[in-house]
Amino acid sequence: MWIDTHCHLDAAEFDADRDAVVARTRGAGVTQVVIPAVEAANFDTVRLLALRQGFTYALGIHPLYVMGANEGDLDRLGEALATHHIDPRLVAVGEIGLDFFVPGLDPATQQHFYVEQLKLAKRFGLPVILHVRRSADPLLAGLRRVGFTHGGIAHAFNGSEQQAQAFLDLGFKLGFGGTLTFERSLQIRRLAATLPAHALVLETDAPDIPPQWLYKTAEQRAAGETARNEPGELPRIAQSLAELRGWTLEQTAEITSANARSALPRLAAL
Repeated sequence: MWIDTHCHLDAAEFDADRDAVVARTRGAGVTQVVIPAVEAANFDTVRLLALRQGFTYALGIHPLYVMGANEGDLDRLGEALATHHIDPRLVAVGEIGLDFFVPGLDPATQQHFYVEQLKLAKRFGLPVILHVRRSADPLLAGLRRVGFTHGGIAHAFNGSEQQAQAFLDLGFKLGFGGTLTFERSLQIRRLAATLPAHALVLETDAPDIPPQWLYKTAEQRAAGETARNEPGELPRIAQSLAELRGWTLEQTAEITSANARSALPRLAAL
């Protein structure tokens, strides 16, 4: 059994053939997918999609969306969590975090939404799914400041060994996906090969972060070619991890699925 711990299945890129994508996902042996929200406007969308497909979901406001959000959106998140926090398919608060790579995002606004969402996750006893982009240290500082102890997943991790260990010490797992399939991704591949086995979970971030075999150059994209990732690509991505670790594909599925259930405990009941 494979678990895709991060997939935006509600994205517009899947509108034309979402059911076919899900069929390919199940056909590839991916039996569970976590669908994180990115803004208050899609809380109901991801929840209903997860329920309809037998998947799971997370509710939160993504750092790339906070500039268009307001305090009312935090209130909506609190209300949604109050209403659905006992839903067994609600596995986390997310996708939340900090992004210090994309220009034009106010750091103070990001920090405010991040900390307030951590407080909500703490109040309702839920793990978090963290967006980590040139922001590992301030994310860790926020976790410590809030006293957050429910763990979760540091999505698309690309930090240092020291930062990785700091997340692990706080009860987090680290998400790896399509980027590790590129030979030039030296740091990510080294981390995937050397971190403790209990640290690793798999994700696609579909439709984003395509693996090497789906990647399109800037020239190809300018010419109209697309590189949509799908959750059904997860086992092939996992093959790259298996080769780096010296594991069989079966071992890789067993280890990463167990880690996902540890990071997001409600997965275990499903």
